[in-house]
Amino acid sequence: MSGEYQLVLMIAAMHLLGLVGVAVLLYIALRHDSGYDRRPGESGDDGWGNEPRRPPEPSGRPWGGVPLPDAEQARLRVRDHRKLPDLLPGRERRPAREPAPVPHRTPVGT
Repeated sequence: MSGEYQLVLMIAAMHLLGLVGVAVLLYIALRHDSGYDRRPGESGDDGWGNEPRRPPEPSGRPWGGVPLPDAEQARLRVRDHRKLPDLLPGRERRPAREPAPVPHRTPVGT
């Protein structure tokens, strides 16, 4: 086999593999079974009648819980139209620097 013939054969095989993959995905997506089992006493009607909906059954997971040990409260809360810079206290100004000492020169040799 020549190199060109092998290349064409490899490209055709990859396209065929892709088409098989698309066909499998379409079959899974479009099959009639909806994926969940009905309860034995349930009718096939999905409930478009006059009966009110039943509340969802409670889950086994706990709600909320204690805060994490490293959680800290925010310094402030923004609950109205004011902006964050309006709520923060003003920063303290740095103190003015003292002037650098002037070196005192002593005459040499007198």
